[in-house]
Amino acid sequence: MNKKRDFLRTIVADDLASGKYKEVVTRFPPEPNGFPHIGHAKSIALNFGIARDFGGRCHLRMDDTNPTTEDTKYAKAIEDAVHWLGFEWDGEVRHTSDYFHQLYEYAIKLIKMGKAYVDSLSEEEIREYRGTVTEPGRRSKYADRSVEENLDLFKRMKEGEFADGEHVLRAKIDMSAANMKMRDPLLYRIRHAHHFRAGDEWSIYPMYDFAHPLSDYIEGVTHSICTLEFENNRELYDWVIDALELKPPRPYQYEFARLNINYTVMSKRKLLELVKGGYVNGWDDPRLPTIAGYRRRGYTPESILNFCEQIGVAKANSVVDVAQLEFAIRDDLNKKAPRVMCVQDPLKVTIVNYKGEEEIEAAYYPADVAKEGSRKMPFGKEIYIDRADFAETPPKGYYRLTPTQPVRLKHAYIIKYEDAIKDENGNIIEIKAKYFPDSRSGSDTSGIKVKSAIQWVEANHAKKAELRLYDRLFRVENPQGIEDLNPDSLQIIKDALVEPAVIKEKAYERFQFERMGYFYKEPVDYSDEHPVFNKIVGLKDSWTKKSKQKQPEKKPRSKKATQPRNEQKEGKVAPMSKEQQELFKRYTKEQGLNSEVANTLARDAKLAAFYEEALKEEGSAPMSIANLVTNEVARELKNKEIIELAYTPKQIAKLAKLIDNEIISTKIAKDVFEQMSKSGENPQEIVKSRGLEQISDPNVINSIIQDVIEKNPKNVQKYQEGNQKLFGFFVGQVLKASGGKANPKIVNELIKEALK
Repeated sequence: MNKKRDFLRTIVADDLASGKYKEVVTRFPPEPNGFPHIGHAKSIALNFGIARDFGGRCHLRMDDTNPTTEDTKYAKAIEDAVHWLGFEWDGEVRHTSDYFHQLYEYAIKLIKMGKAYVDSLSEEEIREYRGTVTEPGRRSKYADRSVEENLDLFKRMKEGEFADGEHVLRAKIDMSAANMKMRDPLLYRIRHAHHFRAGDEWSIYPMYDFAHPLSDYIEGVTHSICTLEFENNRELYDWVIDALELKPPRPYQYEFARLNINYTVMSKRKLLELVKGGYVNGWDDPRLPTIAGYRRRGYTPESILNFCEQIGVAKANSVVDVAQLEFAIRDDLNKKAPRVMCVQDPLKVTIVNYKGEEEIEAAYYPADVAKEGSRKMPFGKEIYIDRADFAETPPKGYYRLTPTQPVRLKHAYIIKYEDAIKDENGNIIEIKAKYFPDSRSGSDTSGIKVKSAIQWVEANHAKKAELRLYDRLFRVENPQGIEDLNPDSLQIIKDALVEPAVIKEKAYERFQFERMGYFYKEPVDYSDEHPVFNKIVGLKDSWTKKSKQKQPEKKPRSKKATQPRNEQKEGKVAPMSKEQQELFKRYTKEQGLNSEVANTLARDAKLAAFYEEALKEEGSAPMSIANLVTNEVARELKNKEIIELAYTPKQIAKLAKLIDNEIISTKIAKDVFEQMSKSGENPQEIVKSRGLEQISDPNVINSIIQDVIEKNPKNVQKYQEGNQKLFGFFVGQVLKASGGKANPKIVNELIKEALK
């Protein structure tokens, strides 16, 4: 068992000792909507590690409850990551979708117990009715529906009779609860979308907070270990288990601090933006913090697991220095990687007094590494050294080859400068040198003192190689997005030279290129004919020193400047100023904004200024603009000034018009906004160039409807025989066939006509 017992292992040990559980069962439950990253590695190591330490079992379960974002390629990447890190899950891979029928029955039970109801409020109304931190929410009028009506509606939701967002299933708990998660949370929502495992069987999908505790219970999980952002969800986790009166043993949720690393982004949304935007070369780009990226770069599973163990398991969030991760891979490879020669920028050296050729026996490891191994290095009259290892006019403290300073060739002889050959532009293209025959390493009797040894390769046997020099993807400690990308995160050297053993040696994939760093045979693009090596990490942390030199000294900020914008004390929202109160009143009374949106705008001067400017656009609708500003624009204005944005308030107003005029849907509007934030293009141009217009032409929609009808003759017959519940099925199929672009109102009207 792990000697370092963290607080979670202490809980597990106590539960076993008290007889609460006979066996420990944990689970790793990622959503298959992206490649797992280094933060997931910590969770994998923790969940599988606890099960291993206590002789228990750990399940791998895909939390596949959102069909619009999930894919089999992501599920495969998760499986590969767990295996690569050295763990095996118990049994087959599990999926939340395996339990869809059981979860549905549990929902039915809650409805029959009077603890859940079908709500027909709009998404915006649900948000408004929730209230605020200091104001209780209001329960929907639909909460008074009878059990029979709720059962009927929920069944019809399942059968696809309703459009997306038309109804939801909610728990009936407490609309005045201090924990906002407990204010009648959503349990199911309608999604007419193809599921990568369940196909088109379901039109409703459970929410995480409903599916997660029940999946844990079904599987017999004992300790449900989550990161701290789910701390407020724990009360709802317990409510679901208790409300259904499930028999023990039951699972309990525990939280630990998630992994945050500087110079890194962990958000799946931001990682997806980097991949889809072409800022990196796929999910396994060696600059990304994905496990696939670290693996392709050359990190070892041992280094990742050692890093996770070193940072420990804490109860409070903090930021870990990426240098700790880099130390972990250096420490691991120092004991494993053979030392070899590579010349990054070759400069030819002709040893004028050397004749013949020989092979020099050279050890792979220094004396302080307890490993054996060597190779034979060809040596001849013509060699290459790195251009940086010769200086015609050296700076102070330069200890390599100069016109007056000899140098040792690593493992070989001492050479001294004789002459330099230059091209027509005065650039040195070749060095003439002499060697000292009695200065060979290991048997040096020359008595010549040198201050350094440099790497080299023999000209006729060296192999050309491509080096991919990776550095940190972001140039700032706390990156927010693509504007903080490091332009020098990848440099490619195409004409480097390596000694022949690097290509011939098949027992090793990772090497230390002397004085350069640790390198890995690129797993996708490498071949002996075209060798490619990825730089894993340098031999020492030069970034910290370099960053400190670049950063200007910061003046300490005043206490006032460090206060958050919406300061909260003892759970109460700070009162509005008089000006803010006037804005709030105008926004709610005159412009009809809901209190939550109006509160956000009134309290934030930058948001309010942006909103006011957008309203100047002729024909603008306040509500649509306000929603865009408080949801989309607000994210960017956290760290920028209005003048720094790629788009203008006027452009946001035009985007709002496109929504109001039903030219695009709100979902498509988010994609348009993302493009605007990158390019600054007008929304109309983006919509037109990408063909995003909402389809409202009855002729076009009728064509799609006829195609759906022709493909589903049995359902048409059932509908016409009286099964009106299938109406929602046809609506969903038409929306799906149109890529979500068909106008739902027109679709409903035309389907009614077509099915008469």
